[in-house]
Amino acid sequence: MAETKKNIMTFAGLRALEDELFDLKVYKRKEVAQKIKEAREQGDLSENAEYDAAKDEQRDIEARIEELEKLLKNVEVVGQDEVDADTVGIGSRVKLYDVEMDEEVEYTIVGSTEADALNGKISNESPVGAALIGSKVGETIVVETISGDLEFKILEIARA
Repeated sequence: MAETKKNIMTFAGLRALEDELFDLKVYKRKEVAQKIKEAREQGDLSENAEYDAAKDEQRDIEARIEELEKLLKNVEVVGQDEVDADTVGIGSRVKLYDVEMDEEVEYTIVGSTEADALNGKISNESPVGAALIGSKVGETIVVETISGDLEFKILEIARA
């Protein structure tokens, strides 16, 4: 049997998923059940858009609950005490100098389930994240991408 992939994440990422799961199970399920009940009371279900929408929402909620439970079953949390301030790893906040763009950028390295590029959280599995893992301040890394090589100099490493 193939080994199940561990979902590596920070403690903050774990808390966010647990909070979402709690919200879905405790509040969203009740809300959608109430919507279905109210739609049923309107009579004929064959042409009841509210009923159809509520059933779709219920299906989406149950699918997300299942997805979250599966993620959480195989989670591996990287604690802050495990984050080395001298070497880039999951949970590191890294300040870089982007050579081509001539600007400083900052990323937090997280597990793939937490990645949110718009908020500066990049996955350890992304090209930049993977290239940064194990690097130290002062080193320059080159990341090969489809649109050409990106070059970054590591300016600072901190715990996220």
